[in-house]
Amino acid sequence: MTVLLTGAAGFIGHHVARALLARGERVVGIDDCNPYYDVRLKEARLGLLARAPGFVFHRLDITDREAVLSLFEAERAARTVVHLAAQAGVRYALVDPYSYAETNVAGHLVILEAARRLKELRHLVYASSSSVYGANTELPFAEGDRVDRPVSLYAATKRAGELMSYAYAHQFGLPQTGLRFFTVYGPWGRPDMAYYSFARAIVERTPITLYDEGRLRRDFTYIDDIVAGVLGCLDRPPDGVPPQRVLNIGNHRSEEVATLVELLEEALGRRAVIRCAPRPASEVVETFAAVDAIGKLAGFRPATPLAEGIPRFVAWFRRWHGLA
Repeated sequence: MTVLLTGAAGFIGHHVARALLARGERVVGIDDCNPYYDVRLKEARLGLLARAPGFVFHRLDITDREAVLSLFEAERAARTVVHLAAQAGVRYALVDPYSYAETNVAGHLVILEAARRLKELRHLVYASSSSVYGANTELPFAEGDRVDRPVSLYAATKRAGELMSYAYAHQFGLPQTGLRFFTVYGPWGRPDMAYYSFARAIVERTPITLYDEGRLRRDFTYIDDIVAGVLGCLDRPPDGVPPQRVLNIGNHRSEEVATLVELLEEALGRRAVIRCAPRPASEVVETFAAVDAIGKLAGFRPATPLAEGIPRFVAWFRRWHGLA
């Protein structure tokens, strides 16, 4: 079976592609490999995927509607789409806010338009974010909670994607599942994420900035658990009216950022240089995922605590950066 996968050179996309290929799927990867972070990392991920039979790659921007529509037409027998391409990051919106509207809103629309033309399509799974919960304080975050108070532009664009997907499910019967990812980490991760940038700072002996003295809490979710949840949902299309749903996918465990730093120090064998700062308005105090719904649907059971996942990340980090 052919799976169309956007964001194939990205962190989550790379791991999802590997899992799909391992179970014998044909994966058509799509990515523009933009320079938001080190393109060499994206190219290395693609290099690993290219070794596997069944992987085909197209370097294109999802906002290029003609190119995307043409590709989907050429792959019209595809039965599933996994849409992970996005402009990531919360604080980068202060630098280039337009890229979020272009990729996360206009690009999402392009994928919806292309997908609804696939006559054999059974399911479109797309990436949303825990950021949509915004300023909510009732924990754990549940799918039925209010999500109309975003505290970042990134969150607003991700919620916009959910609403557009609902409209397409209603109007065209396009079966979709949106996954609200909670702080994904692990090998081959994104250098802009806190765990990765902290590791680099510890190695380079440069300061780490901790907001509110590291008391902010996050639901850190290991990449292998994420992949298991994505594939489990992909295999179970919604059958409601309209055929759509939005699910949390997280570790169901909230831990202080200070704990993350301590685990990195232990795994790297060095102490961090810490600088404290007030919490920016774009940063929420805590994230914590309710995962009952995805557990009931797909048997999702996160199995990797932070104390196990961070050493695995550090082992890869050392190899990637050529550290002894």
